[in-house]
Parts: sequence; C-alpha cells; structure tokens
Amino acid sequence: MQNKEIERKFLIKELPQNLEKYRCRKIEQAYLCTNPVVRIRRQDDDYYLTYKGQGLMVREEYNLPLTQEAYEHLKEKADGIILSKTRFLIPLSDHLTVELDLFDKPFESLILAEVEFPSEEAANSFEMPHWFDKDVTSDLRYHNSNMSRCREPETYLT
Repeated sequence: MQNKEIERKFLIKELPQNLEKYRCRKIEQAYLCTNPVVRIRRQDDDYYLTYKGQGLMVREEYNLPLTQEAYEHLKEKADGIILSKTRFLIPLSDHLTVELDLFDKPFESLILAEVEFPSEEAANSFEMPHWFDKDVTSDLRYHNSNMSRCREPETYLT
C-alpha cells in the first residue's frame, strides 16, 4: 500500500503532565537498509516491513504486514542497532496526534515528538504546543535510520 507521509519531528522541553493516561505502544525496529530505508518493526503484537522514499518532511511510505516468524528471521539481518522505544499517543486539536517517543538504551536520554499531517499546508502552519522545543525535521541525526547506524550512541546527539 502506497502512502505519502507528511511529518514533522521535534525535541521537547518537558514531558506532558499525566503521561500515563495516554495510550502507548512498545516498539522495536531494525533497519535492513538505510538508503533506501527498509525497516522492520514490531509494534506491540503487530509486525511490519516498511519502505520509505527520499525526503525529510514529505516522503513516500509503504507498509506491509509481516508474521512474527518473518520479523524474527529478518531481525537477524539488521544492519546496526535495533532501536526500542515506548510511544505515547497524545491527541491535539485539529485531529492531530503527537507520537511521543521515549527511547530505551542506548538512546535513553532522547525524547522525540512526531506529528503527522494531512497536507503540507497543515504541516507548515503548525504551531507547536508549549512543551515542544526545537524542530529537528531536517536534522538527519534524528532520523531513526541514521541513529541505528551509530557506533557511539552516548556521543551521537551531543
């Protein structure tokens, strides 16, 4: 299935209050290739293979379902670090949702917020909530595919 992903990515100043009241998902993902991006992901009990096209804020994305067995088989072929994170889904106005990612080791100090938009116009006119900090959409260091290739995670984002 083809899909155009329109997404902005942010660092945050502070965690929202009552974070535990929001739905969350446990995510593990590994990259089979980073150029082009070919990723496998376990999200709770669901498994996917994803291809992402070129781009920063706007790019094509294809998601295909996997079985657990296929996921485990492909995970052994991962190129780099397998990333693990807890994703909280925080609703905003205008039918938008913040996907707040709290990473496990080796990126446990990193917290990223991603927001997907229905159009480029909506993405460009988005006003950040007060708890957001810096827009890092164009900073390649914060793309999970690049983080997976990091050899020294403790100094990667400093």
